[in-house]
Amino acid sequence: MKTTVCLLLLGTCAWAQAPAPTIESLTAELNAARKKLVDWGGLTVYGSDNTEIPAPKPGENRVVFIGDSVTANWGKGKTPFFPGKPWFNRGIASQTTPQMLVRFRQDVVALEPKVVVIQGGLGDIGMVMGPGSEGTISDHLHSMIDIAKAHGIKVVIASLTPVCDCYGSQTRLRPVGKIAAINGTLRDIAAETGSVYLNYYSVLVDTAAGTRQMKKELTDNGVDPNDAGYALMAPLAEKAIADALASK
Repeated sequence: MKTTVCLLLLGTCAWAQAPAPTIESLTAELNAARKKLVDWGGLTVYGSDNTEIPAPKPGENRVVFIGDSVTANWGKGKTPFFPGKPWFNRGIASQTTPQMLVRFRQDVVALEPKVVVIQGGLGDIGMVMGPGSEGTISDHLHSMIDIAKAHGIKVVIASLTPVCDCYGSQTRLRPVGKIAAINGTLRDIAAETGSVYLNYYSVLVDTAAGTRQMKKELTDNGVDPNDAGYALMAPLAEKAIADALASK
C-alpha cells in the first residue's frame, strides 16, 4: 500500500513539474494546424518565389529537387546546396508524397527543369499526415513520374534515408526493415520507368553495427542528415543527375 501511494505521489509531482502549455504555444500550434488545413499541399510555400524565376537560358541544365525535410534542410547548415548550379530546392519539412504530387506542377513543371530529383516517403510511413504505405508511396511516385515525362523532364528517384534511435525513438514508426523494403520498390520503379535511382541510403546507413540505422555522426535528430551527411550525399546526387541528363 505504501509503495502504491509513493508511486502515485511521484507521478503527481512529475505531472506538476511538467511545463504547462502557454497561450503563446497553444496559439502557435493552432495557427500551424490552420495553415496546414488551408494549404494542405504547401502551394504557398514557393508559389511567389516561382513566379520570379525566369525561363531557363538556352543550354541550361536546370534541376529541381522536390522532397520533405531531407531536401528542405539541405543548405541551411554549413554544407551549401550546390552553389553556382541552376538547381532549385523545393523541399518542405514533414511533407508526404501525396502533398508533393499536389504541388508538382507548380513547383517542378512550371520551372521547366531538365531533371527532377524526387525524394520522399519517410513522412508517409511515419504517418505525419495520416496512414501511408509502400503501395501509396508507389502510386504517388508513378503519378509524378508520368507528369514529368509528359513534359520532357528526366526523373531521378531518391531512396529513403535511414533513421536511428540515437536521440529518441525513430525506428518504431519507421522500421528499418520497412525502409529497406521500400527502397527495393523504389529501385524497381526506377528500372521500370527508365528513371535513375539515387541511393542516399548507401552512404548514411551503419552497416558495421548491423542495425541498418543511420550513423549517429551523420544526423543531429535521428531522421535528417546533418552537414556531414549532406557532404556524402552531394556527389551521389550530382552523379545521378549527370546520368539522367545523358540518358535518352
